[in-house]
Amino acid sequence: MNLLLILLVSLLSCAAQLCQKQAALVSLRNDKRGLILWVGLSLLLLGVAMLLWLAVLQQVPVSVAYPMLSLNFVLVAVAARLIWRETFTLRQWIGTGIIVMGVALMGSYL
Repeated sequence: MNLLLILLVSLLSCAAQLCQKQAALVSLRNDKRGLILWVGLSLLLLGVAMLLWLAVLQQVPVSVAYPMLSLNFVLVAVAARLIWRETFTLRQWIGTGIIVMGVALMGSYL
C-alpha cells in the first residue's frame, strides 16, 4: 500500500509539473485564461499530492520515502518526450536508467 501511495504522489507531482510546462507555453501566446487554468490545475494536483505525501510520511521513514520521489525525474522526462517531442540524449537515457535502478533498490525496502 505504501508503495502505491508513493507512486500516486509521484504521478500527481509529475502531472503538476507538466501543467506548469503547459502554462509556460500558453503564457507565450498571452493567453491569460489558459495560463490561469494550467497554473490552477497544477496547484490542485500539488495540493492533493502533498496531502497524500503526509499519509506516506506517517507510514514510511522519510529517508526511504523521499528518494522514491526521484521517480518524478523519470516520469516528467518521458512525458515531455511523448507530449512535446523533447529530445533525449544518450546521457539522459543513462541517467534515467540509473535513477530507475536506485528507485527499484529503495523500493525493495518497502
